[in-house]
Amino acid sequence: MDLELTDSQLRVRDLMRRFGVERLAQAGIETDRTHRFPAEIIKELGELGIMGIFVPETYGGAGMDHVSYALAIEEISVHCAATGVIVSAHSSLAVWPILGLGTEDQKRRFLPEMAAGRHIGCFALTEPQAGSDAAGQKTRAVRDGDSYVINGTKNFITNGPQASVAIVFAMTDPSAGHHGISAFIVDTRTPGWQVVRNEDKMGIHGAHSAQLSFSDMRLPADCLLTEEGQGFKVAMKTLDGGRIGIAAQAVGIARAALEESLKYASQRRAFGSTIGSFQAIQWKLADMAVEVDAARLLTLQAAALKDAGKVHTKQSAMAKLFAAETAMKAATEALQIHGGYGYTKEFKVERLFRDAKITEIYEGTSEIQRLVIAGQVLGR
Repeated sequence: MDLELTDSQLRVRDLMRRFGVERLAQAGIETDRTHRFPAEIIKELGELGIMGIFVPETYGGAGMDHVSYALAIEEISVHCAATGVIVSAHSSLAVWPILGLGTEDQKRRFLPEMAAGRHIGCFALTEPQAGSDAAGQKTRAVRDGDSYVINGTKNFITNGPQASVAIVFAMTDPSAGHHGISAFIVDTRTPGWQVVRNEDKMGIHGAHSAQLSFSDMRLPADCLLTEEGQGFKVAMKTLDGGRIGIAAQAVGIARAALEESLKYASQRRAFGSTIGSFQAIQWKLADMAVEVDAARLLTLQAAALKDAGKVHTKQSAMAKLFAAETAMKAATEALQIHGGYGYTKEFKVERLFRDAKITEIYEGTSEIQRLVIAGQVLGR
């Protein structure tokens, strides 16, 4: 594996690093405080090509790769993890399944507006009784002539309130278990689509997570993504890539925790010296530095495999597991290094601590990642 970034990848990283400092540093504070969806930031990211970064130019995208995408998500998440997951959920979970699995007509119908960031996407898989057990879907889709009629409820759907396009999973044959799940591309203006509520969450406040309800929502048959009964495969393939985005988000959070800790340790004085001169603090910083770099390398390896068209299930799960746990550990240590100040909203590490935890939960909990990895290494 070539560990050197290409010139184009470096340009994306540096562009988003500048954007992070100039636009996201203050916006991230306000987004967390107000719980407001950062519409202006998303519009600017669309104009910069980030909302369709790996979409080919044929469909209105930037035509870049998933390594560039991972680098961009990391830089965004250093300053605003909420914006990071908005972009990740839109790109990995809504744009990619259309790009990777949709028909030519579906690609041309949906991708240009999504790549420009004018239409935001979401991924509606989780239900009140179907989280880690994705096969436990209760939402039903019944064929009626040239249409499907969908009824059901979805929970914790990132970008749900803002989405113009949704990838929705429903049972078309309940007797077939996970082989009876189908996937649909939904225009959210369709009658029967309803945002029931936004969840009041611990962190990532600007990324709204909604409960959705479908009541006799009638879709044309050409909204079916791939074939009936292939929805579970669609979900698993999509989540393989989605975990790269969440891993990159977690790397960004962990890096921010390290950077804030380095800055504080070089300024805060105790017992006549800066606390960075104490071995107890130095060892925390050393461990954080090692783990941030390791998490980034795992993430870029998974992204590079995806770009090469190779199987990346194990590597994506490894990246997501390790990066998420690194983010939580780094945020916890950063708060400890900051002492009492870290427990106040005056310092960024308090927000990082709240934002980090969700990376161990969504798009497959750490426990699910371990099951995926174990299955892969056992050859199952």
